Amino acid sequence: MSGSLAAPPVPGRRGFLHLASAWVPVLFCVLVISGESTPYFGADHTSGPLQRLVEFLLHRHFTQPQWWRLHILIRKCGHFTGYGILSLAWFRAFWMTWPFAQDRNGLRRSAHGLAMLGTLFIASCDEFHQLFLPNRTGSIWDVMVDCAGGLLMQSLIWLWMRKRFGN
Repeated sequence: MSGSLAAPPVPGRRGFLHLASAWVPVLFCVLVISGESTPYFGADHTSGPLQRLVEFLLHRHFTQPQWWRLHILIRKCGHFTGYGILSLAWFRAFWMTWPFAQDRNGLRRSAHGLAMLGTLFIASCDEFHQLFLPNRTGSIWDVMVDCAGGLLMQSLIWLWMRKRFGN
């Protein structure tokens, strides 16, 4: 029975547990992103602790210009990775619960598209929210980095599913 991946929702308690197991990871990712979208996670607050950690791990001291370039790179990699994980959570949730696709390929296309829309929506909301914080800036470039992380994750999922299940 390896051909069928999408199980229909089961009524009752098991149905609720199925929905919860599908959507709780999305909620968790959104809550983490919301927590990081505060003044406490602005570059002015993360620079010092991250610099001490990186210098400890690499046994190297960075000049201030070197550190700021590296700090920006670390933060953008965080955006890319975090939103890639969010995109994976969106895909999984839609894959497990999306009732409108008639076949596995239609379900997969729908789940990929909806995962990217969800990733774009949360990234846009996050950056819009940061426009109103004193030490943060909202940036369309960050939305693009976030969506690039989501797109890479969706591409990896697509390739894995194609290799595993065909089509």
